[in-house]
Amino acid sequence: MYSGQYAIANPDRPAFIMAGSGIAVSYAEFEARSNKLAHFLRDQGLGFQDHYAIFMENNERYMESCSAGERAGLYYTCINSYLTGDELAYIVNNSESKVLITSKAKIDVVADALSSCPNIEVVLVTDAADTDLPQLMTDYASAILEYPATPLADETLGTSMLYSSGTTGQPKGIIRPLPVQAPQAPLPMYSFLSDLWGYREDMVYLSPAPLYHSAPQAAVNLTIRTGGTVVIMERFDPLEYLHLIQRYQITHSQLVPTMFSRMLKLTEAERASADLSSLEVAVHAAAPCPVMVKEQMIEWWGPIIHEYYGATEGLGFAACNSAEWLTHKGTVGRVVLGDLEILDDEMHRLPEGEPGTLWFKTATEFSYHNDPTKTAESTSSDGSMTTVGDVGYVDSDGFLYLTDRKTFMIISGGVNIYPQECEDLLIAHPKVADAAVFGVPNVDLGEEVKAVIQPIPNVVGDESLTEELLGYLSEHLSRQKVPRSIDYEAELPRLPTGKLYKRLLRDRYWGESKSRIVQ
Repeated sequence: MYSGQYAIANPDRPAFIMAGSGIAVSYAEFEARSNKLAHFLRDQGLGFQDHYAIFMENNERYMESCSAGERAGLYYTCINSYLTGDELAYIVNNSESKVLITSKAKIDVVADALSSCPNIEVVLVTDAADTDLPQLMTDYASAILEYPATPLADETLGTSMLYSSGTTGQPKGIIRPLPVQAPQAPLPMYSFLSDLWGYREDMVYLSPAPLYHSAPQAAVNLTIRTGGTVVIMERFDPLEYLHLIQRYQITHSQLVPTMFSRMLKLTEAERASADLSSLEVAVHAAAPCPVMVKEQMIEWWGPIIHEYYGATEGLGFAACNSAEWLTHKGTVGRVVLGDLEILDDEMHRLPEGEPGTLWFKTATEFSYHNDPTKTAESTSSDGSMTTVGDVGYVDSDGFLYLTDRKTFMIISGGVNIYPQECEDLLIAHPKVADAAVFGVPNVDLGEEVKAVIQPIPNVVGDESLTEELLGYLSEHLSRQKVPRSIDYEAELPRLPTGKLYKRLLRDRYWGESKSRIVQ
């Protein structure tokens, strides 16, 4: 989110507008704010490749909080704003962050986490000028006020380090090499995406998703780097989204399929209440889109809907437009970045149409932060390929289809959920003998979280136990990770080795479908 030349060429153009409040921040103001924070971070001792973290809802300070790192040669970690104190503390510590930026709305969660974060030296809190703040916390605006609005003398490129959970239940930081180069020279992936979807200086991008997600991060970043304007929704509302397109003459946007579903559930009158003719490109990703939903969206919006597949790790990238998808329904597109190999468990190449693990000769280099074991598990023995464990196949026309997700990862409403953490908590409960957590079909969300429990002897799996277990999980997990429902079995299937045969359980809910992804 480096404003660069546009702060000079178009100083009065809005860099972004907050949809709810209507607050607009010009390129000149955005540049000044970003520089002030960059100077502050440098004054806190953060140098090249050091880390800081951002934990807050969408607000007018979010983008500059990222931008400062991109001009100071820093790694910044945007953290899911729904996490609990324990979850927050883990990521803050694992990322080796020295500064935490948060909001007044998140003070209580941060305060809970800070006792376990010995490396945090200061917490900046937005909109807290008149608030009595706990130790280590200070008002954001006051803290940066006296710092220069001009660039650092040693400006150099920084970038995000986002987190993707691993099978152990603990999130993994995805870190990319940070070259020594000017901040106006972005990482190669940005230029590729900008060309793919026709980003340009006069575009207006509507961002309906939380900014801690990797996809909105990339799209908003590209818009600012291109000189366009971003309209940021504090939270998604389907009818408001449509009216924002008309109000701001939106040209580009990116969504997740659950947003499509919710817009389609509006009445005909509501859907017709906004003029959507300005919209040129609507991109969706992060979760599989049910075929019926996408068909209806193309019929409504026209052939402007684009889809892509790409892990946060940046191994490779597949994409398709509406015309391509309509002739290959269910595809996530052709691979356009990285070289794809589909291999069996013995690393043998599989023929077209046969599902196997997706391995890429990486489009971008990455590793898991401070986790060489996890990095090695994702890398082929010769070091030439990497995988996140997704399963799929390629058809005769070269289009990729996903049939399963990595290590039972659940994608619910665009949020990546790894079940091990929930399973570990359930098994620790005194009334639970065994537990399995996995995704089951949900037309709106793609998948929802399901738990199957084997109670201990003499304990009945009933509504009372379900209420108790869900309450217990809610005390330890963010709401997205808590199962929507719990079923009970007398005994869960385990292999002779003791390994839970989770696929057998999950298949009962997915039926005979070849794909384990909602289409």
